[in-house]
Amino acid sequence: MAKIMNFDGTQQLDLTRGTVEQAYDRWAPVYDLVFGGVFAKGRQAAIAATNKIGGRVLEVGVGTGISLPLYAPNLRIFGTDISEAMLDKARRRVAEGNLKNVEGLAVMDAEKLEFPDNSFDVVMAQYVVTAVPNPEKALDEFARVLRPGGELIILTRVSADTGMRRFIEQKLQPVVRPLGFRTAEFAWSRYAKWLAGARGMELAERRLIPPLGHFSLVRFRKVDVAKAA
Repeated sequence: MAKIMNFDGTQQLDLTRGTVEQAYDRWAPVYDLVFGGVFAKGRQAAIAATNKIGGRVLEVGVGTGISLPLYAPNLRIFGTDISEAMLDKARRRVAEGNLKNVEGLAVMDAEKLEFPDNSFDVVMAQYVVTAVPNPEKALDEFARVLRPGGELIILTRVSADTGMRRFIEQKLQPVVRPLGFRTAEFAWSRYAKWLAGARGMELAERRLIPPLGHFSLVRFRKVDVAKAA
């Protein structure tokens, strides 16, 4: 089982791949109903940013495919998810919507993407980073498959470093972890630390996204290291 570091430096047991897969298999029948409207503004903002870049797009954690009809038709989309039940719904959505720009959908671990380096112009991950067992490893994988000049676009929950909100988020963790969520482990400092150690990645944008201002749209750009040298 994977381990994480608490803010005080101690270790605690965290999510496993099996836990996440089972959680999202359970969510599949009601995911669109429960989260479709709640995350609509963030989803639209992330897709708008992706459509401006264009090219080939990897959506990690594509889920039921709720975002797929929103992409511009000139983009080429490949979607991955850990849950076969989620992907079954996504496949039906692609067929019913005749979404010819969707190249494929596949079960895949976000921490072990089955693509060569530099495969995509955009890597999109909506509400994924806080759900995987090893978030930094997943971010490394996203950066690996991204082409120089491309962007990693994530929608993510950003937790508090201090104060009452941090206290509440910590208390909620045991309740929400079986649902596939984590509440108190993803302050911005954690993302900043990853970025500092990620060769060739830079922050392009960070802005708050509804609901409640606890979520952010973050764009990381992959620098062409050869040209920059």
